[in-house]
Amino acid sequence: MGKNKKQKSHLPLRLNILFFIIFLLFSGLILQLGVVQILFGMDAQEELDRTERVTSATPVPRGKMYDRNGELVVDNKAEFAITYTPKKHVQPEDNVEIAEKLAEYIEMDTEPVTKRNKQDYWIINNKKEAYERLTEEEKELSDQDQYYVMLEKITDDELEDFSEQELEVMAIKRELDKAYELTPHIIQYEDITVEEYMRIGENLHELPGINVTTDWERDYLFGSTFASYIGRITSQQQGIPQDEDQYFLARNYSRNDRVGRSGIENEYELYLNGNKEIKEHITDSSGTVIDSNTIREGQRGKDLILSVDMELQQRVDKIVQEEVKAAVQKHPGKNRWFRHAVIVLMNPKTGEVLATSGQQYNPSETGEDEFTDVSHKVLYDTYLPGSTVKGATVLAGLDSGVIRPGEVITDRPIRIANGPRKKSWRDLGPVNDIDAIKRSSNVYMFFIAMRMGGENNYYYNKSSINYNPEAYTKMSNYYKQFGLGAKTGIDFPYEENMNIDTADAGELQDMAIGQFGNYTAMQLAQYISTIANDGYRMKPYLVKQIHNSSQGEKLGPLYKVNEPTILNKIEMKDTYLKRVQEGMRRVFQESGGTGYTHFGDAEYNPAGKTGTAEAFYWDNETKTLHDDVNNYNLVGYAPFDEPEIAFAVMAPYLGTGDYPVHHRIGRRALDTYFDLKEERLKGSNEDDSEEESEEDQSEEE
Repeated sequence: MGKNKKQKSHLPLRLNILFFIIFLLFSGLILQLGVVQILFGMDAQEELDRTERVTSATPVPRGKMYDRNGELVVDNKAEFAITYTPKKHVQPEDNVEIAEKLAEYIEMDTEPVTKRNKQDYWIINNKKEAYERLTEEEKELSDQDQYYVMLEKITDDELEDFSEQELEVMAIKRELDKAYELTPHIIQYEDITVEEYMRIGENLHELPGINVTTDWERDYLFGSTFASYIGRITSQQQGIPQDEDQYFLARNYSRNDRVGRSGIENEYELYLNGNKEIKEHITDSSGTVIDSNTIREGQRGKDLILSVDMELQQRVDKIVQEEVKAAVQKHPGKNRWFRHAVIVLMNPKTGEVLATSGQQYNPSETGEDEFTDVSHKVLYDTYLPGSTVKGATVLAGLDSGVIRPGEVITDRPIRIANGPRKKSWRDLGPVNDIDAIKRSSNVYMFFIAMRMGGENNYYYNKSSINYNPEAYTKMSNYYKQFGLGAKTGIDFPYEENMNIDTADAGELQDMAIGQFGNYTAMQLAQYISTIANDGYRMKPYLVKQIHNSSQGEKLGPLYKVNEPTILNKIEMKDTYLKRVQEGMRRVFQESGGTGYTHFGDAEYNPAGKTGTAEAFYWDNETKTLHDDVNNYNLVGYAPFDEPEIAFAVMAPYLGTGDYPVHHRIGRRALDTYFDLKEERLKGSNEDDSEEESEEDQSEEE
C-alpha cells in the first residue's frame, strides 16, 4: 500500500511542471502578439488598407464609310476573339504558365517567334543554370545587366532544341506580354473555330485573365473597287507605326492599337478611331481588382460620307478594263508596252471626286483575263500631258500680252540655227487663238513661248533667238494657277508633284505643247475643272461629310462638312478665259476639232482638249529605253454652259493611236455619268408617282 502511494504522488508534480511550461509558452506568445500589435499594428493595417487606382482603355470599332448616295462601303464585322487582361504585377513566369495551358486549346502561328523570345523562354525554364553561368564579378551587376549577360551566354544549339509545342507556347506568351495591366488585349481573332471558342469558354477557370468575346474586323463590301483610296488598317500585331509612335502615344493610343496605314483610313484616322471605353480599377496590395467603375462609355468612330459614287465607280472601272484590253489585243505588237490607263471624274464647281480608276491588263496564256487595280497611279504617277495643256499656254500668252485676242499666226514649221524642224501634226495655215486650241496648233504655242522669252522677230532658221530664263518661271507660275506643277490639296496622305527649276528656250517651247514637265491625272483634272469653273481652282476631296456614330443603321448627327474650298482664282481677264472655253467647245463640237469624231454627236454639250505626247518607255528586264511610244491623253467637261462633271484620261506608252483608247474611255465615261443620272431621275419620278397614287387611293377610301 505504501509503495503505491509513493508512486502516485509523483504524477501531479510532473503534470504541474508541464502545465507551467505551457503557461510560459502561451504567455510569451501573448506578449509577442501584444508587441506586434502595439509596435507594428498600424503599419500592418496600413498595408492591408493600401489600394491603388488604375485606369484602362478598351478600343472600340472604327467608323463606317458610305458613298455619296448612302451606300455602305466599309463596315465592321464581328469576329470571335480571345482576350487577355493581366492583373497588376504579372511576372513572365505567370504568362508562361497561362500560355502552356492555352496551347492546349488553340493553335498559334510560330513564325513571329524571335530569337529574343526563345532566349527569354529558356531563361525562365533554366533560371538556376543561367545564374550559375555568371562569373563572380558578373553576379555583382544589377539585375538588369545580369539578365543581358545571361542572354549572351545562351548557345545557338540550345535555341534550336525547342519542340513545336514549346515554340507555340512562346508565340502565345509573346502575345500575352503585349497586354497592358487591367486592359483587355486580343491575342487571337483570326480563324477561331466555334469549337475552340466554346472549349476555352468552358475552361476559363483554369486560365486567369483569359476571356472569350467578340471583336471587330474591317469589312470592305466592294472588294478591290476604290480600295486604293479607302486604304487599309494595321493589324493588332502591327499596332501603331514605329516611326509615328510619339504622335499616336501623345493622343492616348496604345502601341497595339489598329490604325489607318494608307488611304482614307489613314487620312481620317483621328475621326474613324473613336473614343475608347475608360474604366477605373481599384486594386489591393496584391494587385487584385476589388472594384471597377466606368469613367467614360466607349463610342464607335465617326462615319464618313464619301464624295464617290460607287455605282459610277464600278461602271468606270469596267470601261477602263474593256478599253485597255481591246487596245492591247487589237495591236499586240505596237502596243506591247501599253498595259494601263487612268481616269478621274470630278465636279468642277465643288471639287468632289466622283470616280477615279486605274486598270492594268495582264494578258494570260490560259485566256483568262486578269486585271490589277492601279487607281493609285492617278495620284502617284506623272506623265507628259501633250496638247491637253494648250489652254493654259494660250491664257499665259493672252495675259502676258505676247498675243492679242484673235491674233492670227501662220502655222508652218519653225527652225532655229539649222536645228530640228518643229511643227504641228500637219501644217494648219493661218490660225487664231481659238483655232489653235480647236485644231491643236503646236506652232501657235511655240510663238507664245518665244515671245515670252523675249524673241519678237523670229524668222525661219534664224541663227539664234533671244531668251530670258525668267520666262520659264513666268510660264510655270501661270500653269500653277491651274494646278499644273502644284499639289492639288486632295485629302489623301500622298500625291506626287514634279517640279523642274530651269529650262532653256527649246524646253520652254516643249513645255508650251505639253512635251516638258509631267503631271498626274488628278492635276490634269483640276486644270480642266478650273477652266470649266470660270477660273476658280477648287480643292479636290474624297470625303464630303463626317457624322457622329449611331446605334442603329441610320447615320448619326452631322459632325463636320468638308465645304468646297477655292484654292485660287486665276489672275487674268474673264474674256480671255471665255476664248479658251470656246476653243475647247469647238474641239468636241465642230468639224475640224481634234475630238469632234468622238464627241460631235454627244447630246450633253461637251468641251475639252486632246493631247498626244512623245514619250519614252524603260524596259527594266532588258535595260532598254524605247522611244517609239506616245502618251494619249484627254481632258473635258460637260455641259459646256453649266458644267457638272470634268474628267481627265491618261493612257501612257501606246505604240499606235489606231485604237483611240483615250477617246473611247472618255466618251463612255461621260455617257455613263449622264445615263446613270437619267436612270436615277426616272426612278425617282416613278417612286413619286407611286406615292401620289397611294395617297390618292387612300383619300378615296
